[in-house]
Amino acid sequence: MSSVHQATYQEDASVQKRRWLILIVLNLFTFMSTLDGSIVNIALPVLSVKLGLPMAQVAWVTTGYLMAICSFILFFGRLGDIAGKIRIFKIGTVVFIVGSLLCGISGTLPLLIVSRVIQALGASMTMANSQGIVTDLFPADERGKALGLIGTFVSLGSIAGPSLGGIIVANLGWEYIFWVNVPIGLIAIGLGWKVLPKDLIRVKAKVDITGSLLFACFIVALFAGLLLGQQHGYGSTGILLTLCAAVLALIAFLWVELRKPEPLLQLNLFKNPLFSLSILCGFLVFAANFCFNIISPFYTQNMLGLSPSSAGFLLMLFPISMVVIAPLSGALSDKIGSELLTFAGLVVMVIAQFGLAQLHAGSTVELVGVWIAMLGVGSGLFQSPNNSLVMSTVPRTQLGSAGSVNSLVRNIGMVVGITIATTTLFGVMSGMAGYRVTGLIKGRPDIFLAGMHVVFTTSASICLAAAVLTGWRFVRTKQRVRVEVRQQRPGEGRG
Repeated sequence: MSSVHQATYQEDASVQKRRWLILIVLNLFTFMSTLDGSIVNIALPVLSVKLGLPMAQVAWVTTGYLMAICSFILFFGRLGDIAGKIRIFKIGTVVFIVGSLLCGISGTLPLLIVSRVIQALGASMTMANSQGIVTDLFPADERGKALGLIGTFVSLGSIAGPSLGGIIVANLGWEYIFWVNVPIGLIAIGLGWKVLPKDLIRVKAKVDITGSLLFACFIVALFAGLLLGQQHGYGSTGILLTLCAAVLALIAFLWVELRKPEPLLQLNLFKNPLFSLSILCGFLVFAANFCFNIISPFYTQNMLGLSPSSAGFLLMLFPISMVVIAPLSGALSDKIGSELLTFAGLVVMVIAQFGLAQLHAGSTVELVGVWIAMLGVGSGLFQSPNNSLVMSTVPRTQLGSAGSVNSLVRNIGMVVGITIATTTLFGVMSGMAGYRVTGLIKGRPDIFLAGMHVVFTTSASICLAAAVLTGWRFVRTKQRVRVEVRQQRPGEGRG
């Protein structure tokens, strides 16, 4: 496997002049593609009424989107390394806009789900390659800041969905949560075609079709098992068989990848402990954050008695805090390194999650706002340096693969977080009620609050595990640096 051309964008003055404009284009599609993973949730009750279908069926509008992204994202990351990351990103922008347009005119559930899959294909093309483009484009002393902004827009899109979707659905109708992408996307496409440079790095390799199919089988079986288990319980034979099929598909995928000369997933990436630990911590943080994302709308509206719009504005403290902190954290990581900042961010998140676990029906809005904002600050401190750690450890010929792995674990983290939150919440509530519970019980806020406390304690523990891992890495790195300094001193003295 050899690279065709080893020139860099840092050598091209015209590209460097417009690098921040290119980042705006990348961020617009990053924001829209992640926003569309969560913005639909608020419209599901409306869609259920309009299409005359139960909520469990309509929920596949969200699930199908996330499932398709995770199924295809490794494929498009590898294809970006082979065919060119910028070329695949450009195609993805067009596919995403076409899918968004089709979603808004879909009058039946099957057509809407197909349109969502088309939209997800485009989203996975852009998600898989945007981080690799940024890493290629920006010099090392600005990379943390640039990746930090990408990370900010990822989290902003993920978290801002419910509140922004509520405003759009209330004032315009459910179709516009999809159609809003079209004018913004067309402007971004027009700008992107002008400012995006040609690909410099491509790899001579074949696409791993067998690996791609096995990985898609793993994702479909995993998501179907987890999400059907949430609805019907995990004791069903069919659901257990589905989850077993997911495990077998994953084992088969890894077996094939280890024997392929040109695999879909470059497993040698995981030999680097810095890359592996950063990927693992990113997964844990997204799982913890989506526990908050699922529980917080119920708590703010049903326990605190806030209107949907007031609850939306309160929850916006999370993304607003991230927008302020993440770019500063990214810029700071370029100067002092990323490891201390990731650890600090996780410690702040642990404190915020334990704070959320102490809330009750009589908590003040101000106190709730403090914990939500603090969670956003911790996430902002963590995300940018962690993205920088992931991407800075990878050879240029594998940037597409690394970026797609980073995006993949983020999306799987979202689904796992939703699964942990709902399974834990309804499990605790069912235990207290004495029968199977799948929603709020009228007149029994104590049962919901008991479940919520366990969910937030669980998400705090997830963040704590990530903090312990990053703290251990930080201490080990400092010890290694001290040893290297001591080894250099005798040589300097003799010189």
